[in-house]
Amino acid sequence: MIFRRQLLKYIVYLPILVVTLLVSAKNDVEPIEGQSAPGQEWKGPELKVMAYNIHHCNPPSQPDLIDVEAIAKVIQNESPDLVALQEVDVHTRRSGEDLHQAKALAELTDMHYYFRKAIDYEGGEYGIAVLSRFPIEDTLGFALPMAPGLNAEPRAVAAVKVKLPDGQMLIVASTHLDLATQHRSLQAQKIVESFTKDNYPVIVAGDFNDVVGSEPIEIMDQAFRRTCVGDNCPGTIPVTTPNRIIDYVFYRPSSAMRVTEHRVVAETYASDHRPVVAVLQLKD
Repeated sequence: MIFRRQLLKYIVYLPILVVTLLVSAKNDVEPIEGQSAPGQEWKGPELKVMAYNIHHCNPPSQPDLIDVEAIAKVIQNESPDLVALQEVDVHTRRSGEDLHQAKALAELTDMHYYFRKAIDYEGGEYGIAVLSRFPIEDTLGFALPMAPGLNAEPRAVAAVKVKLPDGQMLIVASTHLDLATQHRSLQAQKIVESFTKDNYPVIVAGDFNDVVGSEPIEIMDQAFRRTCVGDNCPGTIPVTTPNRIIDYVFYRPSSAMRVTEHRVVAETYASDHRPVVAVLQLKD
């Protein structure tokens, strides 16, 4: 009789013991990447980031016109903190030998800038740039690789390290990948290798010349997260009726940043790409 009472007591308390053990184990598990732990709040700064292929400031409807002010107006209307620019002319004959487009856009938008040459072009330089609302602490520019035996236009990365008002350090990079898939895959791999070596949050934005599901974007997805995923992400080209996405904002680690907004600006005059705008919030 006594044994039966003890057995019944264990049967009653066994489910409680199991639940207690499960709860205890759950509390020891790290939160899923990109999610907050229970009770954790996001209190860090919000950053508005723009990725914009500016077509050397040449409106598609005006083949012979260089309209720096039109690009500047698009940027000013959005008031981003950080801008990744592609197809930037510096002292070229086609845009004007006295015109440094990255510097001019920085002056018109009251931002700091860093330009990185990809190629020599028409007596000047052609490449990518970063505009920053925050002072630039350091710069990093490097060439991207190309597949052996396959002709291509050299490509590069322009990256800056900035200090945010709360003291956090952040790396922001702009790039424009090649037209050939073989090159793009190597270039994406180089970007991943270059920006996964330290603990700083990193944002890489630009024209990747490829769509979701392609090998280059899958390589990026292994180390970064896109600011828009799923079937409802808006297209960036062609500019009048966009139906494809080739311009992206990537970030890492997702445990340090979260996306609060992603959209594509419905601007059809200034360039042959629509600019991408994303808002990222950092943890405090």
